[in-house]
Amino acid sequence: MMSVRTKRIFSFTAIVLGFFMALLDTTIINVALPEMTKHFGGTVSQISWVMNGYNLAFAALILTASRLADQFGRRRLFLIGIFVFTAASLFAGFSSSLEMLIVLRVIQGLAGAIIVPVTIPLTTTTFPKEMHGLIIGIWGAVGGLAAASGPALGGILTEKLNWEWIFWVNVPLGILSIILVLIFIKESRDSSAGRTLDFAGMAGISVGMFLITYALIKVQDYGWQSGAFYGLLTSGVLVLLFFFVTQWKGKESMMPLSLLRIRPFNGAALTLLIVGAGLMNLSLLTSFFLTRIMGMTELKAGLVLSVIALGSILSSGVSGPLSSKYGSRWFAAAGVTVMAGATYALSGLQGEASLSQVLITLGIAGLGMGLVMAPVMSSAIRNVPEEKVGISSGITNMTKALGSVLGVAIIVTVLQQNFNDRIGAAAEHAAQSIRENAVLQPIVKQRLGEELGAMVKAGSVAASNRAAGGEISQRLNNDLEEAVLALSEEERSAFKADQQRQLSEIQVLMKQAEGGLRDASVEAFSRTYAFASILLLPGIVFALFSDQRRKRSVLNEEPLGNEL
Repeated sequence: MMSVRTKRIFSFTAIVLGFFMALLDTTIINVALPEMTKHFGGTVSQISWVMNGYNLAFAALILTASRLADQFGRRRLFLIGIFVFTAASLFAGFSSSLEMLIVLRVIQGLAGAIIVPVTIPLTTTTFPKEMHGLIIGIWGAVGGLAAASGPALGGILTEKLNWEWIFWVNVPLGILSIILVLIFIKESRDSSAGRTLDFAGMAGISVGMFLITYALIKVQDYGWQSGAFYGLLTSGVLVLLFFFVTQWKGKESMMPLSLLRIRPFNGAALTLLIVGAGLMNLSLLTSFFLTRIMGMTELKAGLVLSVIALGSILSSGVSGPLSSKYGSRWFAAAGVTVMAGATYALSGLQGEASLSQVLITLGIAGLGMGLVMAPVMSSAIRNVPEEKVGISSGITNMTKALGSVLGVAIIVTVLQQNFNDRIGAAAEHAAQSIRENAVLQPIVKQRLGEELGAMVKAGSVAASNRAAGGEISQRLNNDLEEAVLALSEEERSAFKADQQRQLSEIQVLMKQAEGGLRDASVEAFSRTYAFASILLLPGIVFALFSDQRRKRSVLNEEPLGNEL
């Protein structure tokens, strides 16, 4: 007969397979987007909805799914989520159009919103309370591994097979998870939750989160000061206010407002909001830096980023169990501090930075992430009533998802602004050098100035890449050959006589422009990394409130809650 320990191992395997699969699909898609664009066509804005559709659906449904699982059975909802996610993954690989793929990604996001929050209560009902710290530590490590390994796995599958396999890889994982769940996991639910559906509450939280998330996703198109952005954001906030009113007045509300009176729970949720933004900022900035400045392929950059997961695995396995014994506050605060320090350290990277420097810094950031995630999630469930673990897991995962979207919206804006400022200044300096050059003929100055103007308009790191790749020099040679044909015979002869000197001078100026633009790009990244590290600082304060203060005499006691 199978031992209890073996049954628990198989049960936890079933849970983490589903959890890994759902989180993996938040990042694995990024590397494959260029291949999808080639296959389906469409604009960058259109193809981005392959990513945005998943995130939007995930954020909108996650709390509603948590409530339904508490009411009608967590095992049942988990099975539904895994089945839908697996089926959507299978059909996504066979998509015949971009529109079909986006619809299936939205379905994946809805299924992911069912899977992720249910994993915590399923885990806590599978293992005894004294093992929760260790198990949540492993859970956090799996989450870090899924998020950080997505780009690497996506790059490998896309390069060695094709983009369809980033979806089909989920199918065997999903089937195995379903089989193990059916055999080993027992049903559980919130015994205090009635069977009456809170339609007003579910509509309020889902629509409110949809509007706020959509506003943050579209802010790069609309602008931070646009009426459309403020309209969506204000509407979302008003709908959320309506949601809280329904929860206050409702008899069987989906979210007990008493949870918001538990200080450690609030601290944990706010910590995850900040850490969610910080992790996404770190991954996004470093991915761009590695590919655009250091010239790595997307696959190699993905492999480098996976070091974050390795660091997280190491520290999560230690911090989870220890935080159950000694409390989560100091572990979480130290973790956020380490993440902020590592992010700031990356602001010192140069274009010729060594790979070891990048790997060590990212590894340290991963250690910080592991110190935060497992202890904070453990605290969030430890400090709420046992029957409310499901809905509390939904709230904390929702805030983390919202933090990720908010982080991207903010950091992309800051990065773009820094590029506009630094690249523009560098290009203006180069333009002045061209205007004051005594060797170049007027027609050469004109063509070279036009190219630099185009680079300023681009306002991105592509400007330095174009210079570094010699693209401008080649274009100028082609343009000058055409322009010479329009000159008079005398002017043409004069140009040809001096052509070699002109081309040599162009090469000198382009080398100067290349260095200036590259330095400007690095400085733009440096400023943005520094800004991203500052955004993490409030998380240190929130982390200090993410668990109860413990006296030496009660270190080994389990807290039941700390209501204000």
